Amino acid sequence: MADKFAIITGASTGIGFELASIAAENGYDLLVVADEGLIEAAAQDFRLHGVSVAAVQADLSTLEGVDALLAAAGGRRIDLLCANAGRGLGHGFLDQNVADWRRVVDTNITGTLYLLQQVLKGMVGRGDGKVLITGSIAGFIPGSFQAVYNGTKAFVDSFADALRNEIKEVKGVTITTLMPGPVETEFFDRADMLDTSVGASESKSDPADVARDGWNAMMNGDAHIVSGWKNKIQAAMAHVTPAAVLAEQHRKMAEPGSANDDGPR
Repeated sequence: MADKFAIITGASTGIGFELASIAAENGYDLLVVADEGLIEAAAQDFRLHGVSVAAVQADLSTLEGVDALLAAAGGRRIDLLCANAGRGLGHGFLDQNVADWRRVVDTNITGTLYLLQQVLKGMVGRGDGKVLITGSIAGFIPGSFQAVYNGTKAFVDSFADALRNEIKEVKGVTITTLMPGPVETEFFDRADMLDTSVGASESKSDPADVARDGWNAMMNGDAHIVSGWKNKIQAAMAHVTPAAVLAEQHRKMAEPGSANDDGPR
């Protein structure tokens, strides 16, 4: 058993998988979680680094799912938390089922906040711990045809800034927000966005690069990291561009059918 222990959520694929791989490479025992059976196969890969890995399949959109994850930690001190689990949803808001958009909100906001609250109480109490929260530059942009997802990321980005300020006197605890742009993961398939310009784009970021950026920023105790130079420019421009213009730009990326030359624009 290692003397360092990390929890990584959404670790079966994508950014979460890469974060867990980096943590294992750095000698952290792991507790990894996802809402699909692929998490056990991922755990086998992490174990190749010679660390102890426990895998939990749980729905982190529910408080019960978060409780199941925390119970699996067995009371062990949590040195590092990567709150990475998230869910997307494409198409127009009025066409979405309530259950679908509510699961996005409950995964990205409710479950994330509950997990952060439970883990950070211990970290703050002993004055030691590192947290990485996966936000997004989507939080800076009104997300036409992805409105609920972008809204949840705006919440997460803002919440992390506020929480960081609340605990600023606790010098041994750091909270870092990772803010990528579009990443080459299963996200767009699961969000039913493969027919969109952004979903079909071949210029999305590599999840390994995004994870490495986030990990390095977390280890440095940085407050934020926007991964990728193009995303840094887009994030900077979002702060000075009118919301209506940003919404129209996002529409061109995310409107169903926009991947096709003759699709809607």
